Amino acid sequence: MALFNRKPATATAVVETPAVDPALAALSGTYTLDPAHSSIAFTVRHAMVTNVRGTFGEHEGTLELDGTDPANSSASIDVKIASVDTGIADRDGHLVSGDFFDAEKFPLMTFRSTTAEQLGGDRYRITGDLTIKDVTRPLSIDLEFNGSATDVYGNERVGFEGSADILRSDWGLTWNAALETGGVMVSDKVKLSFDISAIKAAA
Repeated sequence: MALFNRKPATATAVVETPAVDPALAALSGTYTLDPAHSSIAFTVRHAMVTNVRGTFGEHEGTLELDGTDPANSSASIDVKIASVDTGIADRDGHLVSGDFFDAEKFPLMTFRSTTAEQLGGDRYRITGDLTIKDVTRPLSIDLEFNGSATDVYGNERVGFEGSADILRSDWGLTWNAALETGGVMVSDKVKLSFDISAIKAAA
């Protein structure tokens, strides 16, 4: 989403007023995440040889989008830990236990953005504070803007997809088991992926 271009100012030049794309400016507003059409997922290496994938089925959040200046945009997301789903009930039970997320004591994982920047074209990076359990650390997420549309119900929607890599140990998720052949049961590196659809609030 290229918003405007500025010509470099010189000692004698007059700085032009930024030309704002009306279509982009119209995107400005508050959006609510649509959990039925959004996905917050993760991938982690298991036993050094394969990947386990999972999702968090329950989440909510808001996006404040500024179509004239993306740097003024922000995001706030809450994820219910107990909604984790890897397709195996016993594994999910282990993940919500005290060995990992301790969902009974820490029911939510949260993200609160602090900065946003345009990387070029439809690519953006949003940085903020990710809190898991009682640990808060900075996280940067690279996003691609997939566009906007009005759905069959008259809702104005925007879509983003993105990803980020983290070390789970940075957030105190350190449980592991050694393998007889060397290595560990669960990798420290976790890939997070986001596929977000959000609906614009009524004016």
